[in-house]
Amino acid sequence: MKKRVNPFYKSTAWKKCRAAILTRDHYLCQPCLRKKKLTTANTVHHIKPLAKAPDLALDEDNLESICPTCHNQEHPERANRKKDETKKEKRRARVIKIEGNKPMDE
Repeated sequence: MKKRVNPFYKSTAWKKCRAAILTRDHYLCQPCLRKKKLTTANTVHHIKPLAKAPDLALDEDNLESICPTCHNQEHPERANRKKDETKKEKRRARVIKIEGNKPMDE
């Protein structure tokens, strides 16, 4: 079952803010950088979750660029759900029936 994407993440305000944060952080994962490791970031993470602090949704002090690995560590429930969905998809067997051409009578 797919989770619906919050409409906020489709908004122009979020897209502009996201681009500004990635630029501000030079597309580097901030948690990795704190560990003195250089990793490319492609996600902007709400430090205080959007659901708990909607007033901080576009607050630059509540946002940081983050890599997928660190983001999965921040949200293990999402990572586990994706793994479970992948396992379910792998378990599904596809049955394909192949029939050859019937011989022609001469």
